[in-house]
Amino acid sequence: MSLRTPLLWVFGLFSAIMLGLAAGAIWMVATLYLRQLLPWLALPVGAVLAWAVRGSVLRPGVGAAALAALATLLAAFYMSMLLAGVRLAGDMGLGLLDVLRTAGPGMLWALAELALTPWMLAWFAAGAALAAVIGMRPARRRAPSATR
Repeated sequence: MSLRTPLLWVFGLFSAIMLGLAAGAIWMVATLYLRQLLPWLALPVGAVLAWAVRGSVLRPGVGAAALAALATLLAAFYMSMLLAGVRLAGDMGLGLLDVLRTAGPGMLWALAELALTPWMLAWFAAGAALAAVIGMRPARRRAPSATR
């Protein structure tokens, strides 16, 4: 076994985590902009994350499917924690970064957990399932174009 395989998996895991956190932050911005919860965004977020993981990080298969589902769930729960921080910051009249530093991940997770409904969790699970399905499927190859 070469050193390339474990390094590829470490890079894939790191990339999936970073992609999930970035998608969660963008999802939170969309939620704040529209001023309503958008749990159904788990489906397009899951699809985009699966395409990113499958297309650039790992080959399609079980590994890519697992990383895509993990990134989707991470995005969903990161969005929930950031949204809890925004609500806390608004209630206390503080800045978001001050609240995120002061509250810490434990308190933010507890507040996010209080706001989660079974329907939101179902959307998150559906997004992760979609990401896993897309991560398993090989990318379609385009037919070669005719040259003149």
